[in-house]
Amino acid sequence: MKTKLSLLFSLLLISAFVLAACGGGATEVPATEEPAAPAPTEEPAPAPTEEPAPVEPAGTLRIWADDTRAPILQDLADEVLAAYNLELVVELKSAIRDDFQVAAPLGEGPDIIVIAHDQAGTLVSNGLLAEVDLGDKAADFAPKALEACTFDGVLYCMPYATENMAFFYNTDLVPTAPTTWDEVLTVGRALKAEGKVDYVMAVTGTTYDAYPLFTSFGGYIFGKTANGDWDPQDLGVDSAGMIEGVKWLADGVAAGELPADWDWANNHALFETGKAPFIMAGPWALGRIRESGIPYAISNFPGGGFPFAGTQGFFINVQSENVLLAQAFLNEFIATEDIMLKFYEVGQRPPAYLPALEKVDDADLKAMAVAGENATMMPAIPAMGSVWGNWNDSVVLARDGKQDAETAMTEGAAKIRALIANPLTGMVNVPGSYQAAAGCAGDWDPACSVTAMTMGEDGKYVSGPFTLPAGDYEYKAALDGAWTTNYGSDGLQDGPNYTLSLAAETKVSFVYDPATKLIEVITE
Repeated sequence: MKTKLSLLFSLLLISAFVLAACGGGATEVPATEEPAAPAPTEEPAPAPTEEPAPVEPAGTLRIWADDTRAPILQDLADEVLAAYNLELVVELKSAIRDDFQVAAPLGEGPDIIVIAHDQAGTLVSNGLLAEVDLGDKAADFAPKALEACTFDGVLYCMPYATENMAFFYNTDLVPTAPTTWDEVLTVGRALKAEGKVDYVMAVTGTTYDAYPLFTSFGGYIFGKTANGDWDPQDLGVDSAGMIEGVKWLADGVAAGELPADWDWANNHALFETGKAPFIMAGPWALGRIRESGIPYAISNFPGGGFPFAGTQGFFINVQSENVLLAQAFLNEFIATEDIMLKFYEVGQRPPAYLPALEKVDDADLKAMAVAGENATMMPAIPAMGSVWGNWNDSVVLARDGKQDAETAMTEGAAKIRALIANPLTGMVNVPGSYQAAAGCAGDWDPACSVTAMTMGEDGKYVSGPFTLPAGDYEYKAALDGAWTTNYGSDGLQDGPNYTLSLAAETKVSFVYDPATKLIEVITE
């Protein structure tokens, strides 16, 4: 209607103009000679127009993610460019936490990283992560997921997924879920005696996977303080319940009722081919279990046990030049039903974003969520880093019959307590005159985390690579974050410094052999 009225209004204007030009009277027009026709004129050539120059992005927003999440994030690049004139660059990383820990202090880290919450404790304690503000959207996230991302009362991530394990049983072999571990043994032994299965239960991994069994016996990792924070002084690795749970596993292996090899793939194959009636598994295994065609159901853990729960989320680099834009990116582009559901589709983890979770209609995931209602969020405190290896080693010693359960867990707990008391215990470092250039606060610092070495599969320790300017450098090996035990040239304890001369800027890595105490330098 509006268009028709506009057209009518235009026609009225034209008519008025014509009437004014012709005059208002009905007088005769005198006859005149026809005027000569005007000389033809050429149409002026249109002025050439230039294409507007493309606007260069004002900056770059960098994200480190794994190969599962990265494509989803990269698909947002055009929207981010239009909204903020920022180029979105998503870089694939496998060891995101470790690489970030080295790069961030040097100002070379990304703006955002995507990791599990339990990997963030050390990053928070080192001051590498920025506070995250969810604003009005905070109520749209699962409380347990927010709890996992909170350190000392401060929220450091936007969670996108949660996960926990549950108890799976073969419904062809076991009509109803067992409610106690004694029942697991009774049912499994009967099936084994009938030749229907090879083992009472498949066991994957070690400590993380078996944690629901340990908790059913009363075992725990850390106690909590009065304000609800994890208490690293209350270690439960050698608690009575933990020892009892480890003994249950070790006795099962010794009796041939549980496999001695707890390899993840091998034990899933046992369950998926009907050779074991029970298995404890997480949502990451749902795909292969479904594809196997084995009939199964999911229940709570026997004996009231509860698993660890984990949360994956987005963390912001505190040193980013785009902290506020990174925050806006999370709130406007990530905290949406569409994106959160895409993460769910590729990862099969329940969304931490409640509007997306409401759209998930998967009976298995719902059953797993019930099994995880009393789950313990994996401790993300730095002390947890001292737990995993020794806890795992202790369980394996008992499993393999090399130590009884009580001895193995007591000695393992003693090692963990020593590490917690001195978190640098076990550190292997290469302090030297290059450390400031590598990102340490100063040179000759045996406790600098930037140059701390990690052990490879060959048993040797590696640090770097570091990009060092041309110059002459000295260095040596130091243990436990101090100079008490150090090795210099030729592997001599308290020996002379190694020397290194670089004619130009060079990438340098150090390799330490604990057997020979020698350091090898690798340049790129």
